[in-house]
Amino acid sequence: MTAEYRPFLKVVWSDTESPATGYVVVDRLVCGIATGGLRTRAGCTLAEVEDLAREMSLKAGAYRLPVGGAKGGIDHPSDAPDVDEVRARFVAAVRPLLDTVWVTAGDLGTPQAAIDAVFARAGLGPSSLRAALLRSPDRPAVAARVQQMFTLVDDGLAMPDLIGGYGVAEAALAGLAGLGWEPARSRAVVQGFGAMGGSSALYLHRAGVRVVGLSDARGLIRNPTRGVDVPVLLATRRPGGLIDRTVLRPDDEQLPGGEAWLDVEAEVAVPAAMSYAVNDAVADRLRVRLVAEAANVPLTAAAERRLLDRGVPVIPDFVANAGAAAWAWWVIFGLVTDAESSRAMTAAHVRPLVDRLMAAWNEGRIPLREHARELAVASSSEMERRFGSVHEEVPLFDAGALAARLPATTTDRGRS
Repeated sequence: MTAEYRPFLKVVWSDTESPATGYVVVDRLVCGIATGGLRTRAGCTLAEVEDLAREMSLKAGAYRLPVGGAKGGIDHPSDAPDVDEVRARFVAAVRPLLDTVWVTAGDLGTPQAAIDAVFARAGLGPSSLRAALLRSPDRPAVAARVQQMFTLVDDGLAMPDLIGGYGVAEAALAGLAGLGWEPARSRAVVQGFGAMGGSSALYLHRAGVRVVGLSDARGLIRNPTRGVDVPVLLATRRPGGLIDRTVLRPDDEQLPGGEAWLDVEAEVAVPAAMSYAVNDAVADRLRVRLVAEAANVPLTAAAERRLLDRGVPVIPDFVANAGAAAWAWWVIFGLVTDAESSRAMTAAHVRPLVDRLMAAWNEGRIPLREHARELAVASSSEMERRFGSVHEEVPLFDAGALAARLPATTTDRGRS
């Protein structure tokens, strides 16, 4: 993608009953469809949604999905009393897109259960994946599969939350391996303890990585000696991703401030909270060997350049945190049927891709984002050639037929 690249479609919505403003950006269509969640936060901008839609195109390309990228955003506090009413009016306004080309889901400030409830309330069916379901030749079977998988709970987590963090952990572990670090010798600091941060921390902990720091909106919990007790903190996590301080152990340290996590010494940092949370003014405070992006665009471009100049590779979000987006399509296609197959499919895609990126980094210091972007754009173009785009007559969306023509994993890249 060049500097002149422009998204396919941009829509701005003004609420008539509140100051809220909403946005939809369809970055690219493949097979006449695009995928991307709906975030809700005060201060959300069109430029932000446009950036995130482009990232969704890259996620689809990186995971070789026959779909384009899109994103929605609502500039409104996610904890406002009228937030569900605002979302319902937004959904009603952009329904033509939801009926045809935009497959959406939960995102920052928009729990999956909340957006599914809004769809049901608006008479759009029980799932925000509506556009994909409408184009399936066996809609009842696909809808039943989506309902089963999206409500499945494993490891104490709902699958949409679980699989995103599992993918981040797998990406981080592959990145550490590329740098010669074994899990048992590695430490991690995770910024944010919501859906993505909590599951990322859990699976890093499960792999043997010592999670020495966890942050939430109130500050940092640190234990450099034995690591924080991730399972206990996750089991007692409060709404909004807040850590229950009453269950902390005597040697767990509490530090106030939203930037305290930057000063934790570790092998890998996982920013899993806000977009653009790390800029060039604070990037030098990170004392890590690797960054695995769990949030969407958590580092500014200038911050990433400063880290690269110090020899710290960054696994981009469209590789590390794409598991949840890809997983939803694997569910639609019937490629995963339970938690075990979901984790196996995620690992089979993430590990080889990060291994390839780290090999290029070790050989010639090629930035992971640059290399991954080239691969993702090439894959998206290949998907367009195979399945068509908006400019061609798009046949009925046959998920089974598409799945049969897709490579099993990213290791098949270039052989099809």
